[in-house]
Parts: sequence; C-alpha cells; structure tokens
Amino acid sequence: MQNTETVKRETSSRMDTKKLTVLAVMTALAYISVMIIKVPVPLPGVSFLKYEPKDVIITIGGFMFGPLASLIMSVVVSLIEMITISETGPIGALMNFISTCAFACTASAIYKKFHTIKGAVSGLSIGTIVMAALMLAWNYLITPIYMGFPREAVAELLLPAFLPFNLLKAILNSGITMLIYKPLSNIMKKTHVLPESTSVNGSEGSVKRYAFIYIIAAFAIITCIAVIIIRNS
Repeated sequence: MQNTETVKRETSSRMDTKKLTVLAVMTALAYISVMIIKVPVPLPGVSFLKYEPKDVIITIGGFMFGPLASLIMSVVVSLIEMITISETGPIGALMNFISTCAFACTASAIYKKFHTIKGAVSGLSIGTIVMAALMLAWNYLITPIYMGFPREAVAELLLPAFLPFNLLKAILNSGITMLIYKPLSNIMKKTHVLPESTSVNGSEGSVKRYAFIYIIAAFAIITCIAVIIIRNS
C-alpha cells in the first residue's frame, strides 16, 4: 500500500512539474508574440490599436490546464509587457489583462465545464461576446485617462471603432485556437504532459465534425485577415 501511494505521489509530482514547465514556456511564447507580431488595424480615431496573438496561446493554456492557468498567464504577460515594451504603464497593463482574461478565462471556464467540441466552440463564442462588451465599458472609462482623449470623443468611437476591433481580434483568435488546440493537445497526450481526459473526447465528434469545425475556423481566419489587409491597403 505504501509503495502504491509513493508511486502515485511521484507520478503526480512529475505531472505537476511538466505542467509548470509547459505553462512557463507558453507564457514566454505569449510574451514573445506580443514583441514580434503587432498588426495595425486602421479604424477611425484609434490607429493605436494593434492585433497581437497572445490570447491564442493563453486560451490554449486554459483549455489544457483550466481557467486559473489562463488567469495566471494573463497577469504574468501583462506585467512583463508593462515593464519592458509597453508605453502605457499600469493602466495599459490593466487593459491588457482585462481584455485577455475576459476572452481566455471565459472560454476555458466553459470548456472545463463542457469538455466537448461544442463546449470549446461555445466557450470561444461567449468569450468573444464577454471581451467585446467589457472592453466597450473599460475603453469608455479608461481610454480618456491614458490616451488624453475627451470622454465624449471616446464615446463616439465605441461602436464604429472599439467594438469592431475587439470583435475582429476575438474572432481571429477563436479561429486560430480551434485550428491549433486539437493537434497540440494530441501531442501533449502522447508525451504524457496531458492526461487522456484533457482533450476533446474522440467518440464525441466524428472526423466529419472535426473537419467542419476546421473549415469554419479557417473561414473565420481568412475573413479577418482579408478585412485587415483591405483596411491597410
């Protein structure tokens, strides 16, 4: 009995170490993505808004290890960004945290509750809505402070600029997440970083269902990229 308990503790310890290592690597990748990928999305009056894909990495971390992992990664990346490359200080870090956490934590919390393809799609969809709604409120409250805009001017930009930017960003991130998560989770299972139950149940979705999801995700990505290219041309 003692030997069995010892084996269980050692196995659990190895899994925890692998989990921490993976989360550390993913956090680093999320930060690096902010450094090297910043795509301008020209919208009236908010040319300072840029797309970066860190939410994809943080959401995948949440899908693998739960919403708390997304929360921790959001905090760490926002803080490191604030003290290294950001020009907006603590207020900018707060806005980055709220945006990422609203999307990634919401999506991963729903996926943890409903661990299926439908749960993943529902989580990403609701995460998109939650992020867009919260960022409307927080841009109205905070943007006048750290950008020096009159609050009335910010209010006029909420629907024609801030809302489409956040929807475009979240839809693009959702599509990329759906394309990447399943293959990556399979690799993690094969290397025993993730337990079998961490990925979408194979019996729940047929090959056709996965193919349909991938087609929709690819279509969403292509559409968002086309919009960005057209607005930059």
